[in-house]
Amino acid sequence: MIRTVRYWDPETHAVHLGLLRDGQVYSITRRVPAFTDPLPVWYTFRALDLSVEEGFARLVDGVQPMASYEELAAQSALLPPVDAREVWAAGVTYERSRQARNAETKLQDSVYDRVYEAARPEIFFKATRERVIAPGQPLGLRSDSAWMVPEPELSLVLTAAGDIVGWTLGDDLSSRDIEGENPLYLPQAKVFSRSCSFGPVLLWNTGAEVPAGWTLTLTIRRGGDIAFQGSVSLQQLRRPFEELVAYLRRDNPVLDGTVLMTGTGIVPPDEFTLQPGDTVDIELPEIGVLRNPIAAPLGK
Repeated sequence: MIRTVRYWDPETHAVHLGLLRDGQVYSITRRVPAFTDPLPVWYTFRALDLSVEEGFARLVDGVQPMASYEELAAQSALLPPVDAREVWAAGVTYERSRQARNAETKLQDSVYDRVYEAARPEIFFKATRERVIAPGQPLGLRSDSAWMVPEPELSLVLTAAGDIVGWTLGDDLSSRDIEGENPLYLPQAKVFSRSCSFGPVLLWNTGAEVPAGWTLTLTIRRGGDIAFQGSVSLQQLRRPFEELVAYLRRDNPVLDGTVLMTGTGIVPPDEFTLQPGDTVDIELPEIGVLRNPIAAPLGK
């Protein structure tokens, strides 16, 4: 299992890419200063015909750990694990998501029913680099929404050619009342300041991982208590990754390092909405825990 993190190093005043091994972080950037992001590393391994395992073994040979993962998290030094200029997302890829969208609209035979069964998936734009929040940093609620929830999603990190470099965890913070009022309001329900986080690590695609066997868990804490908790097996994901990637790239050039969120199968009950001070944990043992507190809308 190969996992990397990106973090801010106060000693060098620079972004570093690090290999996470046994809780310790080994700086790859100290060995190769140009390697501050996973994509150049991925292309280098391909050019040298190196496996991911062999490539990283060479990069950290003789390197001493810089810090523990816990230390970097405690220092708020963790960054998104890839410098993604764009984040996209797929919707209604789980039965639970279809149920929730129908509850919002209160319609039978809704657009969500039809897209769930259709050949073409729902693909939408989620965030630019500037709207992405680092692990541990606060996501922000919309000022004009009274019904907001996190959407925990396994997320793909892609090359421009559509190769899956690896996986991370994503939080597609969403307004259910705005989207439920009218599906055409989807961009406003999804794209706003501090609406997206992904991380904390990148699990590299070595060909040995089996995502269908993974289980994703969402835990929302409020005042020290668990306000909501739910889990979903990725076996319930209706569409294969390759199909989602293919539709994303149809007549739509994607950038190296693009993140594609694959949809949510965990939705809190209809009476639940996030509040400032809540903490959202999205956990997958193979990747780790993406944790973000929830903040009030800007200006409040």
